[in-house]
Formats: sequence, C-alpha cells, structure tokens
Amino acid sequence: MRSLFLMLASCLLGSAGAADEPDILDAAVRQPGTSWRVDVTVQHPDTGWDHYVDGWEVQDKDGNRLGYRLLHHPHVNEQPFTRSLEDLDLPEGTREIFIRAHCSVDGWSSEALRVSLGP
Repeated sequence: MRSLFLMLASCLLGSAGAADEPDILDAAVRQPGTSWRVDVTVQHPDTGWDHYVDGWEVQDKDGNRLGYRLLHHPHVNEQPFTRSLEDLDLPEGTREIFIRAHCSVDGWSSEALRVSLGP
C-alpha cells in the first residue's frame, strides 16, 4: 500500500512540475477612439498543435471577462510573440484591467498581469 501511495505521489508531483503555463511579459493599451486596443506579449514553450497558447483574455478587477483574443495556431518558432485585440469596449469608470493567457494543455495562467488605464 505504501509503495502504491509513493508511486501515485511521484506521478502527481512529476506532472505538476511539467506544467508550462503561459507567461505574459508585457501589455500595452491605447484608446484610439471610443474603444480600446490591447497588445499582449506572451511567452510559452509551444511544441505544436498538441501544446500551445491558444488565447488570452482581458478581465475586470472582479474577474469578469471583458474581451478574448483567440490565437489560431502554435508559435513554436516565434517566442515571445505579440498579438492585439481591437475594438474592446470597457465599462465606464474602468481604471485597470487584468490579462490572463490560456494553454491548450495546462489551462489558464495562475497570475494575471495588472494594467493601469491611467490616472
């Protein structure tokens, strides 16, 4: 029984250590008109269609989704990479947003990048 427990614990610890969640390196926001543009730079060890960053989202301070950028393909040879989300309508009074990226295997990044929208 003890050896079964050790084997299971070893498997679980091994998989947790192998997780490669996406890392958001930078984000820039602009308001060219009435809507916003968000440029996000992401890094992740994409290996191909079986394991890659497949999107990122913009959230408010309460975790509500304000926008989503689908990433249509792996970026194996393009790391880090930057993609944009345009025409983002933010609720009036929004002073900060949070950005999280999603991996096709490991799910959502545990840390969200906080971005201030100005004074």
